[in-house]
Amino acid sequence: MQKAIQDYWQQFVTQQQLSTQQPVQIYAFGDNPAMADELAQLVVSGQKTATTSAIALYTKDEPVPQVGDYNIILDGQDQPVAITQTSRCDIVDYQDVTEEHAYLEGEGNRTLAYWRSVHEPFFKAEYEASHQLFSPTMPCLCEQFILLKAKKNKL
Repeated sequence: MQKAIQDYWQQFVTQQQLSTQQPVQIYAFGDNPAMADELAQLVVSGQKTATTSAIALYTKDEPVPQVGDYNIILDGQDQPVAITQTSRCDIVDYQDVTEEHAYLEGEGNRTLAYWRSVHEPFFKAEYEASHQLFSPTMPCLCEQFILLKAKKNKL
């Protein structure tokens, strides 16, 4: 863990009186720095309170999000901008992602049509990179989270 991330996490752990052994997931949203910045800003602003991932693309060494998990959200320069805690996890087929979940993701006009227009190409590329085939019936992890800490004016 790089020093800036470690310091950000340590400050949070101390403030919240958590165990120094408390596990935390560290990641940026999206597949490029500009997207990571945009989505991290939505988290910092409180507009983005959900995310979706493809269950089949988790590696055996990669933990699948669970309720109660802490997450450090990074910007496009891999700097910490927020800490969230997973509050809900549902596994549904891609084709069954709800309008409500799309709204909670906070992107674009927050409709399911917009959500699909950006997530389908993203998932297709991710599956292709893993030598797998995207399908509307692929299981997705629809995760909701609460914002616990944010760096204001960071992005």
